[in-house]
Amino acid sequence: MSALTSDEKLVRMANQIATFFRSYPDEEAVAGIHKHIVAFWTPKMRRALEGYGPNSDSGLDPLALRALQDTPAADSPVRAATRDPHLQGAGASDAG
Repeated sequence: MSALTSDEKLVRMANQIATFFRSYPDEEAVAGIHKHIVAFWTPKMRRALEGYGPNSDSGLDPLALRALQDTPAADSPVRAATRDPHLQGAGASDAG
């Protein structure tokens, strides 16, 4: 059993997303993190992280924090076909 609270798990997941996008310029990284969280997290998860994350001792990555608090100024580096999970793989297969 994990000793992490649900808020700590959300921080860990957000930080993993931030780690993935860290190789991009900051503004693109923030946009990518924001798009990922909006596309794949439930509203309840987002609200919980928004309520917990801004605390100084939350451990939330600064890029993830910006992605939660700001409207991204740049476009996400994620290709358009993958921004919407319902379109994932659309047109990429000839299987039945």
